[in-house]
Amino acid sequence: MITESPAGQPGNAAGAPLIELAGIEIIPESERHAKPRDLFWPWFAANVSVFGMSYGAWILGFGISFWQAAVVSVIGIVISFFLCGVIAIAGKRGSAPTMVLSRAAFGVRGQKVPGIVSWLTSIGWETYLAILAVLATSSIIARLGGDGGTAVKLVATIVVAVLIVGASVLGYHTIMKLQSILTWLTGFITILYVVLTFGHIDWAAVSAIPAGSLGAVIGALVMVMTGFGLGWINIAADWTRYQKRTASDGSIIFWNTFGASVAPIPLVIVGLLLAGSDPALSEAINSDPLGALASILPIWVLVPFLLTAVLALVSGAVLGIYSSGLTLLSLGIKVPRPVAAGIDGTILTLGTIYVVFFAANFIDPFQSFLITLGVPLASWAGILIADILRRRRNYDEAALFDPKGIYGAWDWTSIGTMVVASLIGWGFVVNNFADSASWNNWQGYLLPLIGGKEGDWAYANLGVFFALVLSFVVTYFARAAKIRAQEAA
Repeated sequence: MITESPAGQPGNAAGAPLIELAGIEIIPESERHAKPRDLFWPWFAANVSVFGMSYGAWILGFGISFWQAAVVSVIGIVISFFLCGVIAIAGKRGSAPTMVLSRAAFGVRGQKVPGIVSWLTSIGWETYLAILAVLATSSIIARLGGDGGTAVKLVATIVVAVLIVGASVLGYHTIMKLQSILTWLTGFITILYVVLTFGHIDWAAVSAIPAGSLGAVIGALVMVMTGFGLGWINIAADWTRYQKRTASDGSIIFWNTFGASVAPIPLVIVGLLLAGSDPALSEAINSDPLGALASILPIWVLVPFLLTAVLALVSGAVLGIYSSGLTLLSLGIKVPRPVAAGIDGTILTLGTIYVVFFAANFIDPFQSFLITLGVPLASWAGILIADILRRRRNYDEAALFDPKGIYGAWDWTSIGTMVVASLIGWGFVVNNFADSASWNNWQGYLLPLIGGKEGDWAYANLGVFFALVLSFVVTYFARAAKIRAQEAA
Protein backbone atom coordinates (compact mmCIF):
# COMPACT_ATOMS: atom_id res chain seq x y z
CA MET A 1 0.00 0.00 0.00
CA ILE A 2 1.27 3.49 -0.81
CA THR A 3 0.84 6.13 1.86
CA GLU A 4 1.34 9.88 1.80
CA SER A 5 4.01 11.20 4.14
CA PRO A 6 4.27 14.55 5.95
CA ALA A 7 6.83 15.52 3.32
CA GLY A 8 4.53 14.63 0.46
CA GLN A 9 6.70 11.71 -0.67
CA PRO A 10 5.30 8.22 -1.35
CA GLY A 11 6.23 5.55 1.15
CA ASN A 12 5.74 1.79 1.19
CA ALA A 13 3.75 0.84 4.25
CA ALA A 14 4.14 -2.92 4.00
CA GLY A 15 6.85 -5.38 3.04
CA ALA A 16 10.25 -4.71 1.53
CA PRO A 17 9.82 -3.81 -2.17
CA LEU A 18 12.50 -4.28 -4.81
CA ILE A 19 12.80 -0.51 -5.07
CA GLU A 20 12.56 1.39 -1.80
CA LEU A 21 9.83 3.99 -2.23
CA ALA A 22 10.36 5.77 1.08
CA GLY A 23 11.87 9.21 0.72
CA ILE A 24 12.52 11.56 3.63
CA GLU A 25 9.28 10.81 5.44
CA ILE A 26 9.02 9.06 8.80
CA ILE A 27 9.39 5.29 8.44
CA PRO A 28 6.18 3.77 9.85
CA GLU A 29 6.47 1.53 12.88
CA SER A 30 5.37 -1.51 10.87
CA GLU A 31 8.57 -1.26 8.79
CA ARG A 32 11.05 -0.76 11.63
CA HIS A 33 12.40 -4.30 11.84
CA ALA A 34 16.16 -3.65 11.90
CA LYS A 35 18.30 -4.57 14.89
CA PRO A 36 21.40 -2.70 16.13
CA ARG A 37 23.66 -5.58 15.08
CA ASP A 38 22.44 -5.14 11.48
CA LEU A 39 24.49 -1.94 11.41
CA PHE A 40 27.67 -4.00 11.36
CA TRP A 41 27.24 -5.02 7.69
CA PRO A 42 27.00 -1.66 5.88
CA TRP A 43 29.65 -0.02 8.03
CA PHE A 44 32.10 -2.91 7.77
CA ALA A 45 31.62 -3.41 4.02
CA ALA A 46 32.07 0.31 3.32
CA ASN A 47 35.34 0.47 5.29
CA VAL A 48 37.07 -2.85 4.59
CA SER A 49 38.58 -1.53 1.36
CA VAL A 50 42.29 -2.03 0.71
CA PHE A 51 42.18 1.70 -0.04
CA GLY A 52 42.41 2.17 3.73
CA MET A 53 46.05 1.12 3.53
CA SER A 54 46.78 4.26 1.50
CA TYR A 55 46.33 6.28 4.66
CA GLY A 56 49.55 4.74 5.90
CA ALA A 57 51.54 6.77 3.37
CA TRP A 58 49.52 9.93 4.00
CA ILE A 59 49.86 9.70 7.79
CA LEU A 60 53.62 9.17 7.64
CA GLY A 61 53.73 12.17 5.30
CA PHE A 62 53.22 14.34 8.38
CA GLY A 63 56.73 13.41 9.49
CA ILE A 64 55.86 11.20 12.46
CA SER A 65 57.15 7.79 13.54
CA PHE A 66 55.42 4.46 12.98
CA TRP A 67 54.38 4.19 16.63
CA GLN A 68 53.00 7.72 16.70
CA ALA A 69 51.11 6.99 13.48
CA ALA A 70 49.72 3.71 14.83
CA VAL A 71 48.38 5.36 17.99
CA VAL A 72 46.94 8.25 15.97
CA SER A 73 45.23 5.79 13.63
CA VAL A 74 43.55 3.79 16.38
CA ILE A 75 42.39 6.86 18.29
CA GLY A 76 41.27 8.79 15.23
CA ILE A 77 39.33 5.91 13.67
CA VAL A 78 37.55 4.84 16.87
CA ILE A 79 36.65 8.33 18.08
CA SER A 80 35.44 9.52 14.69
CA PHE A 81 33.18 6.50 14.19
CA PHE A 82 32.01 6.77 17.79
CA LEU A 83 30.76 10.27 16.91
CA CYS A 84 28.94 8.71 13.95
CA GLY A 85 27.33 6.31 16.41
CA VAL A 86 26.09 9.17 18.57
CA ILE A 87 24.45 10.83 15.57
CA ALA A 88 23.02 7.45 14.54
CA ILE A 89 20.93 7.53 17.73
CA ALA A 90 18.84 10.28 16.13
CA GLY A 91 17.83 7.88 13.34
CA LYS A 92 16.08 5.49 15.66
CA ARG A 93 14.51 8.33 17.68
CA GLY A 94 13.01 9.96 14.63
CA SER A 95 12.99 7.29 11.87
CA ALA A 96 14.02 9.89 9.28
CA PRO A 97 17.23 10.75 7.38
CA THR A 98 20.04 12.60 9.12
CA MET A 99 19.46 15.95 7.45
CA VAL A 100 15.74 15.88 8.24
CA LEU A 101 16.51 15.17 11.89
CA SER A 102 18.94 18.07 12.03
CA ARG A 103 15.91 20.34 11.50
CA ALA A 104 15.33 19.98 15.24
CA ALA A 105 18.60 21.86 15.79
CA PHE A 106 18.57 24.29 12.83
CA GLY A 107 14.87 24.76 12.11
CA VAL A 108 12.90 23.27 9.24
CA ARG A 109 14.17 25.86 6.76
CA GLY A 110 17.43 26.66 8.52
CA GLN A 111 18.56 23.06 7.98
CA LYS A 112 19.20 23.92 4.34
CA VAL A 113 22.37 25.74 5.39
CA PRO A 114 24.20 22.60 6.63
CA GLY A 115 22.20 20.55 4.12
CA ILE A 116 23.96 22.16 1.17
CA VAL A 117 27.36 21.59 2.80
CA SER A 118 26.45 17.96 3.47
CA TRP A 119 25.24 17.37 -0.09
CA LEU A 120 28.39 18.85 -1.63
CA THR A 121 30.61 16.81 0.69
CA SER A 122 28.80 13.57 -0.13
CA ILE A 123 28.96 14.21 -3.86
CA GLY A 124 32.69 14.91 -3.57
CA TRP A 125 33.45 11.73 -1.65
CA GLU A 126 31.34 9.54 -3.94
CA THR A 127 33.01 10.91 -7.03
CA TYR A 128 36.45 10.42 -5.49
CA LEU A 129 35.71 6.75 -4.76
CA ALA A 130 34.44 6.23 -8.31
CA ILE A 131 37.57 7.88 -9.74
CA LEU A 132 39.81 5.62 -7.65
CA ALA A 133 37.92 2.55 -8.90
CA VAL A 134 38.42 3.57 -12.54
CA LEU A 135 42.12 4.41 -12.10
CA ALA A 136 42.73 1.15 -10.26
CA THR A 137 41.11 -0.79 -13.09
CA SER A 138 43.31 0.92 -15.65
CA SER A 139 46.51 0.37 -13.67
CA ILE A 140 45.86 -3.31 -12.96
CA ILE A 141 44.80 -4.09 -16.54
CA ALA A 142 48.05 -2.50 -17.70
CA ARG A 143 50.01 -4.60 -15.19
CA LEU A 144 48.34 -7.71 -16.60
CA GLY A 145 49.73 -6.81 -20.02
CA GLY A 146 46.62 -5.17 -21.45
CA ASP A 147 45.97 -1.66 -22.62
CA GLY A 148 44.81 0.38 -19.65
CA GLY A 149 44.08 3.39 -21.84
CA THR A 150 40.96 5.23 -22.92
CA ALA A 151 38.82 2.22 -23.84
CA VAL A 152 39.41 0.45 -20.52
CA LYS A 153 38.81 3.64 -18.54
CA LEU A 154 35.58 4.30 -20.43
CA VAL A 155 34.25 0.79 -19.82
CA ALA A 156 35.31 0.95 -16.18
CA THR A 157 33.55 4.29 -15.75
CA ILE A 158 30.32 2.89 -17.19
CA VAL A 159 30.43 -0.28 -15.08
CA VAL A 160 31.25 1.58 -11.86
CA ALA A 161 28.52 4.16 -12.48
CA VAL A 162 25.91 1.48 -13.23
CA LEU A 163 26.76 -0.45 -10.06
CA ILE A 164 26.71 2.62 -7.83
CA VAL A 165 23.61 4.24 -9.26
CA GLY A 166 21.73 0.95 -9.66
CA ALA A 167 22.16 -0.12 -6.03
CA SER A 168 21.40 3.41 -4.79
CA VAL A 169 18.17 3.59 -6.77
CA LEU A 170 17.03 0.21 -5.44
CA GLY A 171 17.45 1.56 -1.92
CA TYR A 172 17.92 0.52 1.69
CA HIS A 173 16.80 -3.13 1.63
CA THR A 174 18.86 -4.05 -1.43
CA ILE A 175 21.90 -2.17 -0.13
CA MET A 176 21.77 -3.98 3.23
CA LYS A 177 21.67 -7.37 1.48
CA LEU A 178 24.51 -6.47 -0.88
CA GLN A 179 26.65 -5.14 1.95
CA SER A 180 26.36 -8.39 3.90
CA ILE A 181 27.62 -10.30 0.81
CA LEU A 182 30.41 -7.82 0.06
CA THR A 183 31.58 -8.03 3.66
CA TRP A 184 32.66 -11.66 3.29
CA LEU A 185 34.07 -11.27 -0.21
CA THR A 186 36.12 -8.14 0.36
CA GLY A 187 37.15 -9.27 3.82
CA PHE A 188 38.64 -12.52 2.51
CA ILE A 189 40.61 -10.93 -0.33
CA THR A 190 41.83 -8.16 1.98
CA ILE A 191 43.22 -10.75 4.41
CA LEU A 192 44.88 -12.51 1.46
CA TYR A 193 46.44 -9.21 0.36
CA VAL A 194 47.91 -8.62 3.82
CA VAL A 195 49.41 -12.13 3.88
CA LEU A 196 50.94 -11.76 0.39
CA THR A 197 52.51 -8.38 1.11
CA PHE A 198 53.90 -9.19 4.54
CA GLY A 199 57.24 -10.10 3.02
CA HIS A 200 57.65 -6.52 1.76
CA ILE A 201 57.77 -5.13 5.28
CA ASP A 202 61.21 -3.95 6.40
CA TRP A 203 60.99 -3.77 10.18
CA ALA A 204 64.35 -2.06 10.51
CA ALA A 205 63.36 0.74 8.11
CA VAL A 206 60.01 1.21 9.84
CA SER A 207 61.62 1.36 13.29
CA ALA A 208 64.16 3.92 12.08
CA ILE A 209 61.52 6.53 11.17
CA PRO A 210 62.08 9.44 13.59
CA ALA A 211 59.34 10.82 15.81
CA GLY A 212 57.57 14.02 14.85
CA SER A 213 56.37 17.09 16.74
CA LEU A 214 53.11 17.35 18.66
CA GLY A 215 51.71 19.59 15.93
CA ALA A 216 52.49 16.94 13.30
CA VAL A 217 50.81 14.24 15.42
CA ILE A 218 47.66 16.32 15.82
CA GLY A 219 47.65 17.12 12.11
CA ALA A 220 47.76 13.39 11.34
CA LEU A 221 44.98 12.78 13.87
CA VAL A 222 42.75 15.39 12.22
CA MET A 223 43.42 13.85 8.81
CA VAL A 224 42.52 10.35 10.07
CA MET A 225 39.32 11.55 11.73
CA THR A 226 38.29 13.53 8.66
CA GLY A 227 39.10 10.70 6.26
CA PHE A 228 37.24 8.08 8.27
CA GLY A 229 34.38 8.83 10.69
CA LEU A 230 33.91 12.54 10.02
CA GLY A 231 33.66 11.74 6.33
CA TRP A 232 30.55 9.66 7.06
CA ILE A 233 29.08 11.61 9.94
CA ASN A 234 26.53 13.54 7.88
CA ILE A 235 24.79 10.30 6.82
CA ALA A 236 25.10 8.26 10.03
CA ALA A 237 21.40 8.38 11.00
CA ASP A 238 20.25 7.32 7.51
CA TRP A 239 21.07 3.70 8.40
CA THR A 240 19.23 3.65 11.72
CA ARG A 241 15.88 5.02 10.61
CA TYR A 242 14.61 1.44 10.21
CA GLN A 243 15.59 0.62 13.82
CA LYS A 244 12.87 0.11 16.42
CA ARG A 245 12.39 3.03 18.79
CA THR A 246 13.08 0.62 21.66
CA ALA A 247 16.59 -0.18 20.38
CA SER A 248 19.35 0.55 22.90
CA ASP A 249 21.32 3.75 22.30
CA GLY A 250 24.45 2.01 23.55
CA SER A 251 23.97 -0.91 21.14
CA ILE A 252 23.56 1.43 18.19
CA ILE A 253 26.74 3.31 19.11
CA PHE A 254 28.64 0.04 19.64
CA TRP A 255 27.69 -1.69 16.39
CA ASN A 256 28.21 1.48 14.40
CA THR A 257 31.67 2.04 15.93
CA PHE A 258 32.74 -1.61 15.95
CA GLY A 259 31.52 -2.38 12.43
CA ALA A 260 33.20 0.69 10.96
CA SER A 261 36.48 0.47 12.92
CA VAL A 262 37.34 -3.21 13.05
CA ALA A 263 38.65 -3.35 9.46
CA PRO A 264 40.33 0.07 8.97
CA ILE A 265 42.53 -0.18 12.07
CA PRO A 266 44.57 -3.23 10.95
CA LEU A 267 44.48 -2.06 7.33
CA VAL A 268 45.96 1.34 8.14
CA ILE A 269 48.61 -0.23 10.37
CA VAL A 270 49.66 -2.59 7.57
CA GLY A 271 49.66 0.42 5.25
CA LEU A 272 51.99 2.21 7.68
CA LEU A 273 54.36 -0.76 7.64
CA LEU A 274 54.39 -0.97 3.84
CA ALA A 275 54.80 2.78 3.31
CA GLY A 276 57.49 3.00 5.97
CA SER A 277 59.37 0.11 4.35
CA ASP A 278 59.34 1.47 0.80
CA PRO A 279 59.54 5.23 0.11
CA ALA A 280 58.91 4.63 -3.61
CA LEU A 281 55.65 2.84 -2.84
CA SER A 282 54.67 5.61 -0.45
CA GLU A 283 55.23 8.21 -3.18
CA ALA A 284 53.28 6.20 -5.79
CA ILE A 285 50.27 5.95 -3.48
CA ASN A 286 49.75 9.70 -3.74
CA SER A 287 48.81 9.52 -7.44
CA ASP A 288 47.16 6.08 -7.76
CA PRO A 289 46.56 4.45 -4.34
CA LEU A 290 45.16 1.09 -5.40
CA GLY A 291 47.39 0.77 -8.46
CA ALA A 292 50.43 1.35 -6.27
CA LEU A 293 49.30 -1.20 -3.69
CA ALA A 294 48.65 -3.74 -6.46
CA SER A 295 52.18 -3.26 -7.84
CA ILE A 296 53.68 -5.43 -5.10
CA LEU A 297 51.28 -8.34 -5.65
CA PRO A 298 51.98 -11.47 -7.72
CA ILE A 299 50.24 -11.55 -11.11
CA TRP A 300 47.92 -14.43 -10.25
CA VAL A 301 46.07 -12.50 -7.55
CA LEU A 302 45.56 -9.25 -9.49
CA VAL A 303 42.16 -10.11 -10.96
CA PRO A 304 40.46 -11.01 -7.64
CA PHE A 305 42.25 -8.05 -6.06
CA LEU A 306 40.86 -5.74 -8.74
CA LEU A 307 37.32 -7.07 -8.40
CA THR A 308 37.20 -6.80 -4.62
CA ALA A 309 39.01 -3.44 -4.50
CA VAL A 310 36.56 -1.94 -6.99
CA LEU A 311 33.56 -3.51 -5.25
CA ALA A 312 34.72 -2.13 -1.89
CA LEU A 313 34.99 1.37 -3.36
CA VAL A 314 31.59 0.95 -5.01
CA SER A 315 30.18 -0.19 -1.66
CA GLY A 316 31.26 3.05 -0.02
CA ALA A 317 30.01 5.15 -2.91
CA VAL A 318 26.61 3.42 -2.83
CA LEU A 319 26.06 4.49 0.79
CA GLY A 320 27.04 8.02 -0.15
CA ILE A 321 24.80 8.29 -3.22
CA TYR A 322 21.83 6.86 -1.33
CA SER A 323 22.26 9.40 1.45
CA SER A 324 23.09 12.35 -0.80
CA GLY A 325 19.81 11.66 -2.60
CA LEU A 326 17.98 11.88 0.72
CA THR A 327 19.81 15.12 1.50
CA LEU A 328 18.74 16.50 -1.87
CA LEU A 329 15.12 15.74 -0.96
CA SER A 330 15.54 17.44 2.42
CA LEU A 331 16.58 20.61 0.58
CA GLY A 332 13.14 20.77 -1.03
CA ILE A 333 13.62 18.97 -4.37
CA LYS A 334 10.21 17.47 -5.16
CA VAL A 335 11.08 14.16 -6.80
CA PRO A 336 10.80 10.51 -5.69
CA ARG A 337 13.80 9.12 -3.81
CA PRO A 338 15.00 6.86 -6.69
CA VAL A 339 15.03 9.89 -9.00
CA ALA A 340 17.07 11.90 -6.47
CA ALA A 341 19.60 9.05 -6.29
CA GLY A 342 19.68 9.01 -10.09
CA ILE A 343 20.37 12.76 -10.23
CA ASP A 344 23.31 12.44 -7.85
CA GLY A 345 24.51 9.39 -9.76
CA THR A 346 24.53 11.41 -12.97
CA ILE A 347 26.61 14.14 -11.31
CA LEU A 348 29.02 11.47 -10.02
CA THR A 349 29.37 9.98 -13.51
CA LEU A 350 30.03 13.34 -15.15
CA GLY A 351 32.57 14.26 -12.47
CA THR A 352 34.36 10.93 -12.90
CA ILE A 353 34.52 11.35 -16.68
CA TYR A 354 35.93 14.87 -16.36
CA VAL A 355 38.65 13.92 -13.89
CA VAL A 356 39.68 10.64 -15.54
CA PHE A 357 39.77 11.95 -19.11
CA PHE A 358 40.36 15.70 -18.92
CA ALA A 359 41.72 16.94 -15.57
CA ALA A 360 45.49 17.27 -15.27
CA ASN A 361 45.48 17.07 -11.48
CA PHE A 362 42.60 16.17 -9.19
CA ILE A 363 44.34 15.33 -5.90
CA ASP A 364 45.08 18.95 -4.89
CA PRO A 365 41.62 20.35 -5.78
CA PHE A 366 39.95 17.42 -4.05
CA GLN A 367 41.97 17.82 -0.84
CA SER A 368 41.31 21.55 -0.92
CA PHE A 369 37.60 20.88 -1.37
CA LEU A 370 37.51 18.50 1.61
CA ILE A 371 39.42 20.84 3.91
CA THR A 372 37.11 23.73 3.06
CA LEU A 373 33.87 21.80 3.59
CA GLY A 374 35.28 19.74 6.47
CA VAL A 375 35.29 22.76 8.78
CA PRO A 376 31.56 23.66 8.55
CA LEU A 377 30.68 19.96 8.52
CA ALA A 378 32.59 19.51 11.79
CA SER A 379 30.70 22.48 13.22
CA TRP A 380 27.38 20.96 12.16
CA ALA A 381 28.40 17.66 13.78
CA GLY A 382 29.23 19.38 17.06
CA ILE A 383 25.86 21.15 17.07
CA LEU A 384 23.87 18.01 16.28
CA ILE A 385 25.75 15.82 18.77
CA ALA A 386 25.07 18.35 21.55
CA ASP A 387 21.41 18.53 20.48
CA ILE A 388 21.10 14.73 20.55
CA LEU A 389 22.74 14.37 23.96
CA ARG A 390 20.49 17.09 25.42
CA ARG A 391 17.27 15.43 24.22
CA ARG A 392 15.58 12.72 26.25
CA ARG A 393 12.56 12.01 24.06
CA ASN A 394 11.81 10.97 20.50
CA TYR A 395 11.40 13.68 17.88
CA ASP A 396 8.07 15.33 17.16
CA GLU A 397 7.49 13.75 13.74
CA ALA A 398 5.06 16.31 12.38
CA ALA A 399 7.18 19.25 13.55
CA LEU A 400 10.13 18.04 11.48
CA PHE A 401 8.12 18.96 8.38
CA ASP A 402 6.27 22.02 9.70
CA PRO A 403 8.05 25.42 9.90
CA LYS A 404 5.36 26.49 12.38
CA GLY A 405 5.97 23.50 14.65
CA ILE A 406 8.03 23.36 17.84
CA TYR A 407 11.34 23.34 15.95
CA GLY A 408 10.45 26.50 14.06
CA ALA A 409 11.61 27.66 10.64
CA TRP A 410 15.04 29.03 11.61
CA ASP A 411 17.17 28.42 14.70
CA TRP A 412 19.47 31.42 14.66
CA THR A 413 21.53 30.17 17.60
CA SER A 414 22.60 27.07 15.68
CA ILE A 415 23.03 28.89 12.37
CA GLY A 416 25.03 31.66 14.03
CA THR A 417 27.18 29.12 15.88
CA MET A 418 27.93 27.29 12.63
CA VAL A 419 28.87 30.50 10.81
CA VAL A 420 31.14 31.80 13.59
CA ALA A 421 32.75 28.40 14.26
CA SER A 422 33.40 27.96 10.51
CA LEU A 423 35.04 31.38 10.24
CA ILE A 424 37.27 30.55 13.21
CA GLY A 425 37.96 27.06 11.87
CA TRP A 426 38.94 28.24 8.38
CA GLY A 427 41.40 30.60 10.04
CA PHE A 428 43.32 27.65 11.50
CA VAL A 429 43.60 25.33 8.48
CA VAL A 430 46.24 25.37 5.76
CA ASN A 431 45.33 25.24 2.09
CA ASN A 432 48.69 25.88 0.42
CA PHE A 433 48.14 24.14 -2.89
CA ALA A 434 49.67 24.71 -6.31
CA ASP A 435 48.01 26.36 -9.31
CA SER A 436 45.28 23.70 -9.59
CA ALA A 437 43.78 24.77 -6.26
CA SER A 438 45.46 28.09 -5.52
CA TRP A 439 42.07 29.85 -5.59
CA ASN A 440 41.39 28.32 -2.18
CA ASN A 441 44.55 29.45 -0.40
CA TRP A 442 42.74 32.27 1.44
CA GLN A 443 42.35 30.13 4.55
CA GLY A 444 44.75 30.09 7.50
CA TYR A 445 44.31 33.79 8.26
CA LEU A 446 44.46 33.16 12.03
CA LEU A 447 47.58 30.99 11.94
CA PRO A 448 49.89 33.95 12.76
CA LEU A 449 48.48 33.57 16.30
CA ILE A 450 50.23 30.19 16.63
CA GLY A 451 53.35 30.62 14.53
CA GLY A 452 52.16 31.31 10.98
CA LYS A 453 51.56 29.16 7.89
CA GLU A 454 55.04 27.66 8.12
CA GLY A 455 55.05 27.12 11.89
CA ASP A 456 55.03 23.82 13.78
CA TRP A 457 51.24 23.92 14.17
CA ALA A 458 50.36 25.07 10.64
CA TYR A 459 49.54 21.64 9.23
CA ALA A 460 47.78 20.41 12.35
CA ASN A 461 44.55 21.76 10.80
CA LEU A 462 43.30 22.67 14.26
CA GLY A 463 40.39 24.49 12.66
CA VAL A 464 38.49 21.20 12.31
CA PHE A 465 38.86 20.49 16.04
CA PHE A 466 38.03 24.07 16.96
CA ALA A 467 34.86 24.05 14.85
CA LEU A 468 33.71 20.71 16.30
CA VAL A 469 34.43 21.44 19.97
CA LEU A 470 33.35 25.08 19.96
CA SER A 471 30.04 24.25 18.28
CA PHE A 472 29.38 21.41 20.72
CA VAL A 473 30.08 23.49 23.83
CA VAL A 474 28.07 26.52 22.67
CA THR A 475 25.10 24.40 21.63
CA TYR A 476 25.13 22.19 24.72
CA PHE A 477 24.71 25.20 26.99
CA ALA A 478 23.10 27.90 24.83
CA ARG A 479 20.26 25.71 23.55
CA ALA A 480 19.59 23.70 26.72
CA ALA A 481 16.55 25.75 27.78
CA LYS A 482 15.11 25.74 24.27
CA ILE A 483 15.41 21.97 23.96
CA ARG A 484 13.69 21.50 27.33
CA ALA A 485 10.87 23.77 26.16
CA GLN A 486 10.52 21.83 22.91
CA GLU A 487 10.29 18.52 24.72
CA ALA A 488 7.84 19.92 27.24
CA ALA A 489 5.63 21.03 24.35
